[in-house]
Amino acid sequence: MVTIQELVGRLRLVKNKGFHKYLRELEVGMALWKMGAMAKPDCVITSDGKNFTIKTESTLKMTQFSYNLREKFKETIADGRKTQTICNFINSTLVLHQEWDGKETTIRRRLGGGKLVMECDMNNVTCTQVYEKVE
Repeated sequence: MVTIQELVGRLRLVKNKGFHKYLRELEVGMALWKMGAMAKPDCVITSDGKNFTIKTESTLKMTQFSYNLREKFKETIADGRKTQTICNFINSTLVLHQEWDGKETTIRRRLGGGKLVMECDMNNVTCTQVYEKVE
């Protein structure tokens, strides 16, 4: 069984499948859509044991949010959406659920084969991103 501490570290995007369809489903504008498609971000996950921070860094933009498990919080996403987000750790998977303007998406991060696999789902559209640890 994977612990949440095993997700901690710097990870680099190495594979991206379905990203364009997912951004279209999110109704991301064309300019941001094109910039997002070019980005090869690092994801940095840190924890002090109670609080967690996920920072996404690329040459185009940096976003960061901090959270406590099972506590809803307000988040501003890279494309400017303001969401209500809640994070849980369920069956060795970090699950973020975001809601805004009557819409919702779920983002799951889990370890598999020594890599972090992130799946983003909205309205039966799925994006899968694979990250490798670099630290």
